[in-house]
Amino acid sequence: MTEPDISLADEQIDVEALVNYRIRQMASIIAGLLVVVLLVSSYVKWRQDKTSDLDVAALQAQINPKQGYALSVSYGDLGPRLIQGGVFDAQEFSTIYENSGNPLSAEQIEIIKKGSDEEIIINSQNAHFLLNFFWAVGLANKNSILTEGSIMQRSHGQVERFASTGGWSIAAKPITEIYASMSLIPLTPEQQRLVEDVAGAIYRPCCDNPTLFPDCNHGMAMLGLLELMATEGASANEMFEAAKYVNAYWFPQQTLETAIYLQITENTDFARADPRLVVSAQFSSGSGAARIHQKLQAKGLLPWKPEQSGNCAN
Repeated sequence: MTEPDISLADEQIDVEALVNYRIRQMASIIAGLLVVVLLVSSYVKWRQDKTSDLDVAALQAQINPKQGYALSVSYGDLGPRLIQGGVFDAQEFSTIYENSGNPLSAEQIEIIKKGSDEEIIINSQNAHFLLNFFWAVGLANKNSILTEGSIMQRSHGQVERFASTGGWSIAAKPITEIYASMSLIPLTPEQQRLVEDVAGAIYRPCCDNPTLFPDCNHGMAMLGLLELMATEGASANEMFEAAKYVNAYWFPQQTLETAIYLQITENTDFARADPRLVVSAQFSSGSGAARIHQKLQAKGLLPWKPEQSGNCAN
C-alpha cells in the first residue's frame, strides 16, 4: 500500500487522502488480526477435539490389562535352581519386597523356593516380581549373548561394571561366578538364532540399547524371558507381542504416551498396534520415547500421568 503524497503544496495538505489512507491501513491490520484469531481458534478447537477423542482410561486398560497378559511359559524349577546356584538367597530376595512395603505373596515364595508349573501371567501386581525373577534368569543362564556379545566385548574384562551385572546385589556368590554360569535354558541353534534376531529388535525406554545388549535390569530380564519362550517353542511374533505387553507393565508411563501418540497420529489402538513397531527404537528406546514425549507435550496432549514409571532402579 503506497502512502499518499502529504507533502506541503502551497502550504496545503490533502486531508481527505490522508484520512482515506489511514482507514485502509487500519482495515488491513484488522483483517490480519482476524486471520490470526481464526487460525488460533482453529488450532485450539483441533487440540480440544483430539484431546476429547482420547479415552485415557481405555488406553490404560489396553496397555495394562487388569486380567494380565499370559506369557505361555511356566516357571518350572528355575527358582530352586537359581537359589542352589547362588544367584540369590531366598530370604534376601523376599526382603527386597518387604522393605518396599509390598511383600511377596505365599505363591511367589513358593515359586522361588519350590518352582511352579503354572502359566506365567504378568499383571500390575507381579510385574516387579517378574522383573527381578527374570533378571536373575537372564544373568545366570549360559548363553553366547552373554559370553561373546556386547557385554563381554565392552566390559574390558570387567563384566560387573554394568547395571545388569554389578547392580545385582543379592547374589550369594561374586557376580563373576554366577554370570552366564548355569545351563538353565539350553537352546538349539535355531532357537538361539531366533532369540538373537528378536532381542536385537526389542528396546526399552530406560536406555538406547536393544535386549541383545542387556546392560540394565530390564534388558537382562527381557533376555531371560525370550530364552524361556524360545525353549518352549514360541514364534518370533509371539515373542514380540509378549515384549510389547511386558514393556508396558514395566514402563507404564512411556507406553501410555506411545498409545496416545498412535491413537492421534495413526488412529490405531494400542491393542492393534504392530508389536514390532511398539518395541522398536523409534518408540521404545530412551531417545525414541523422549521424542514421543516432546511431540505430545508440544501439542498440549500430556495432562495425564499413570501411577508409576519404570527405570533401571526398579
